[in-house]
Amino acid sequence: MTTTIRYTHAVEGRTSSLPLRLMLAPAGTAPALLDGAWWPRSRDLTAELPALTAVLDPLWGRITHVTVNPTFWPVIPRKVPVDGHVVGVGWFKAEQDPHKLLLLSYNTGRWDLLVIPPETVPATAARLMTEAAYPLGTLTASALMEEAEQRRIAEEMELSLVSVWDSEGGHGARLPTSRSPAQAIVAQVPDAVESI
Repeated sequence: MTTTIRYTHAVEGRTSSLPLRLMLAPAGTAPALLDGAWWPRSRDLTAELPALTAVLDPLWGRITHVTVNPTFWPVIPRKVPVDGHVVGVGWFKAEQDPHKLLLLSYNTGRWDLLVIPPETVPATAARLMTEAAYPLGTLTASALMEEAEQRRIAEEMELSLVSVWDSEGGHGARLPTSRSPAQAIVAQVPDAVESI
């Protein structure tokens, strides 16, 4: 199930019309390592969590607690107000994958979301969201991020090699630029003369 919801909730006293960037595994699928992916616009949990939990509450039951790894979150509030209730926020440095957000609902259970860095380019983010929401996925959040980084490095290296090739003449060096292509020479070859 892909979820793209427009914000209708106040964040810091204002409303936003930006879509929530979230993709969830299809409902009713077997549990995987990840239940989907979230691509926040910033590393500000106080600003980002209200919209996320407001969307997930009707789908998964009221989200009561969220945990993160503090590696990529500069400030971790203890509590975040969300639509008439408060979501507790905790953190685990060694126990939790730094690229994962764990959501808990007392009524229903727990969900793990890949957190895609806000600065990620859209094509990479879309690919990561799709992979994290794949119900048969076997990669952890960090493994997905490592794979994306290796792919980015390979693509940059390929572009660099193409750029060098082009700057040294590349494909254009083989094409004649000012004359027409050479005409094929067609001639009959005489039969060999038999020598005595």
